[in-house]
Amino acid sequence: MKTHTETRRYPVPGGITVSADVGGDPSYPAVVLLHGGGQTRHSWQGAMNELLRQGYHVINLDARGHGDSDWSPDGVYSLRLLADDLRAVVATLPGKPALVGASMGGITLLHAAGQDHELASALVLVDVVPRIDPVGSAKIIGFMVAHLDGFATLDEAADAVAAYNPHRPRPRDPSGLKKNLRLRDGRYYWHWDPRFVADNRRLEPPEFVDAMLQAAGGIRTPTLLVRGMQSDIVSEAGVEEFRRHMPSLQVYDVHGAGHMVAGDKNDAFNKGVIEFLHRHHPVVPSA
Repeated sequence: MKTHTETRRYPVPGGITVSADVGGDPSYPAVVLLHGGGQTRHSWQGAMNELLRQGYHVINLDARGHGDSDWSPDGVYSLRLLADDLRAVVATLPGKPALVGASMGGITLLHAAGQDHELASALVLVDVVPRIDPVGSAKIIGFMVAHLDGFATLDEAADAVAAYNPHRPRPRDPSGLKKNLRLRDGRYYWHWDPRFVADNRRLEPPEFVDAMLQAAGGIRTPTLLVRGMQSDIVSEAGVEEFRRHMPSLQVYDVHGAGHMVAGDKNDAFNKGVIEFLHRHHPVVPSA
């Protein structure tokens, strides 16, 4: 079992490249991890380590405009572009992967799988449904746009995160935030293109919900929704609407977790996802 990881770059539409941590034996089934908006691939570190221990080949991707991936030259980050990037990465694999996406990453894989029903062998959406709660969505956007001018210190950044996510204990050592921040001209900035939130209608246009529900209705790939029971994004009504369009949808509830499910309750998150993958995307080497 190979657990060594390396960072690779993948060419995607528009003449740019996206970055990913890649590990595991490529002859074994692949799992592609897609983080949420304003995050980076480092949010998946615990999940990636467990998937590697289980024997999967893992591609932990930074979305365009995030982390170490290139920024869109024109500042556009549409759902179509994010889905096209995902398809470009999947095309490099010898077989169909499982796709695991949180928030923006989940909507990206839902959109892509809705257009290409042979794209993946299993889908996992983490705390996101086609119709998300508008109050919770506004809270996330508000947090992102509130700090575009950066932070003077890592402690200041840690205070902002703690205020946004009060049920998660504030780390005593804020140095872990360096993975999501970049020091520039004496200030720390989130490691994503600020144009990403300049007009969030690019990512969620008026027809967004209808398009996502239509995509869900055509998907026959085994699909799991992992829901944080303290989430302010996913409501019971949102889950039930999703189920009406995708009756085979499986739901795994993580108690004590908010929207950042994997970070809040990583062991419980890993347990549910691994059990689902073992059923629908087992660790069996390709012939």
